Amino acid sequence: MNIYETIKSIRLQKASNLLITNQGSTITEVANMCGYSSQTSFIRAFKERFVVTPNVWRKGGYKRYAESIVQSSPAAARSTVSFEHLEAKIVKTKATKLYYIRHRGYSPKVKQVWQKLQAWIYTNNIEKYQSFGLYHDNPIVTPLEQCYYVAGIEVQEACDLVNTSLPSITIPAGLYATFKVEGKYGDILRLIQWAYYEWLPNSGYETTTSPSYTRFKKNHFIEEDERFKVVYYLPVQLA
Repeated sequence: MNIYETIKSIRLQKASNLLITNQGSTITEVANMCGYSSQTSFIRAFKERFVVTPNVWRKGGYKRYAESIVQSSPAAARSTVSFEHLEAKIVKTKATKLYYIRHRGYSPKVKQVWQKLQAWIYTNNIEKYQSFGLYHDNPIVTPLEQCYYVAGIEVQEACDLVNTSLPSITIPAGLYATFKVEGKYGDILRLIQWAYYEWLPNSGYETTTSPSYTRFKKNHFIEEDERFKVVYYLPVQLA
């Protein structure tokens, strides 16, 4: 996408969440918070992206839209996991530098990206590192084939990188609600759906434009049993 489309996407993703978490704000106020000076232009752009108007979205349209995206993933559609037992821990994080590979589309093909990162780790003899998966686009409000997923490695030791062709990105410092979760592929989308559309509206927080991400304790994309253990980080601020 060009810079205009990128900014537009970020604004509309932000608006889609504010309409749910900021029930006291009018449509005009949400439009203004997301950089739209005209309510008419905001409604037109929102409906073009999400099919329904902001008002319909706020009244439950977001649940139908999110479920349609989840159902487009066979693994997520089969998932019956429940997260009602999870308790959030609010943390303040430091900025984290990652070496990364970005992949367009959230699907099992992400496994190939993680295999390349593993090869990079072995090539550079890195023993101490942490794996992260960043959801550059919110996969609950963006069709999965259009999502940009970032697979990243934080190098936690001093080492001479012989292959530095990988770009780097920094996860911004900030306030996050964190959830410890384990499961299998497909459960992650259900987790994100629950966090944004069940936990967040009742939490007293709202989200920000920073991406949510997972910090892996066990990475299902590279483990033989294809199961994961992660801490999920949802960016928040007081509503």
